[in-house]
Amino acid sequence: MFYKEHEPAHFHAEHSGQQAKFDLGGSLVAGAIRSRRARERIREWAELHRAELETNWENMKAGRPLESIEPLREAKS
Repeated sequence: MFYKEHEPAHFHAEHSGQQAKFDLGGSLVAGAIRSRRARERIREWAELHRAELETNWENMKAGRPLESIEPLREAKS
């Protein structure tokens, strides 16, 4: 998250050089990540980390440091 962001609450994600903005529920808001599977995994990650995303959004608005959130890992085959 970037400190100078604005509402509504969102986060940024990147996949294969493509960038997009998602709401805290993991729905695509802006940008383009063409891979359907990547978008599904981002949504799953957002659902798992919703509380952490909400906390970081509040921290960002209050000018406090953000907490690290476990990144999305590649699925094992």
